[in-house]
Amino acid sequence: MGDPAQKERILIDNTKMQTILFSEVFIITLVCGVYLCTVWLYRKTKLALLHPLLVSIPVLIGVMQMLDLPYDTFREGSRIINFLLGPAVVALGYKLWEQAEYLKRHAVSILTSVFVGSVVGIVSVICIARWMGADHVLIATLEPKSVTTPIAMDVAEKAGGIPAIAAVIVIVVGIFGGIVGPFVLNKLNIDSKIARGLSLGACAHGLGTARAMELGALEGAISGLAIGLMGLMTAILVPIIEWIIS
Repeated sequence: MGDPAQKERILIDNTKMQTILFSEVFIITLVCGVYLCTVWLYRKTKLALLHPLLVSIPVLIGVMQMLDLPYDTFREGSRIINFLLGPAVVALGYKLWEQAEYLKRHAVSILTSVFVGSVVGIVSVICIARWMGADHVLIATLEPKSVTTPIAMDVAEKAGGIPAIAAVIVIVVGIFGGIVGPFVLNKLNIDSKIARGLSLGACAHGLGTARAMELGALEGAISGLAIGLMGLMTAILVPIIEWIIS
């Protein structure tokens, strides 16, 4: 039967441990610790496939499974990190301010490029998804794939999609663009700093911008500008293009 007092102590210990594991402090420490470890690994190896975000996601999923940590609890505990997504995007404005004069001289080409990129991104995903038999909900979820997560979730919800799935798609697109983007640009011999920054920011949003900053200050600034412009144009164009195509 066992000692009732011992069982009670074990139960109390398990409850305390669960309280610690489910606490906001532990979850934030876990996320930051895993990310810093993956950054160290990436800098040591320099392998694109070991990008911090690409590695940290499965590691966190594994830890959550091992600790039996519910996703809802994890999301609630990491809400501060989620909140900081917005200010992080706004903080890119400092890089824009540093390159303001250069950007003004190329304003027309930048706006035109982002507009065309936004239209192509939305139309292509609608056409391909319809061709493959996807329903309206899935199409609406996929449409904002090339914009940063907070904007993509809001656009997807307004269009009738699923914000949570849109967030996952945005992350996948960002990882793919951040890894493959520079390789493709190099293979195509695209040396223009404006073109490299715009393409990474417009296609791979925050992750592309992080990669662009590694290429240079100007590439990073233009990539940060592309994030904002792409988000604005996508939010405006999604309902218009849906109306035209339908």
